[in-house]
Amino acid sequence: MVTYSTNELISSSELAKKFGTYLSQIKDNTVDKLAVLKNNKVEAVIISKDEYEAMKEALKEVEAKKILKSIDAGLKDVEEGKTNSIDKLWDEL
Repeated sequence: MVTYSTNELISSSELAKKFGTYLSQIKDNTVDKLAVLKNNKVEAVIISKDEYEAMKEALKEVEAKKILKSIDAGLKDVEEGKTNSIDKLWDEL
């Protein structure tokens, strides 16, 4: 679970009033993130563009590794004869 320091928590109404100030804090890295509260619950988190892009790239890498792992597992199944022929598949359908 992500934790937030006091200076990272802002109400949605406060964000609306002082959007430029909070945007500057994110842009200048005064804070890493801002958690926007509505009814005392975190509803959104604001991060910098650079942080967002880095997170998206990291996610792409994780997803690519999962795909490669799945392909490797499938190739291993083929090598070990743990597959069925297409003819058998059609017969079962």
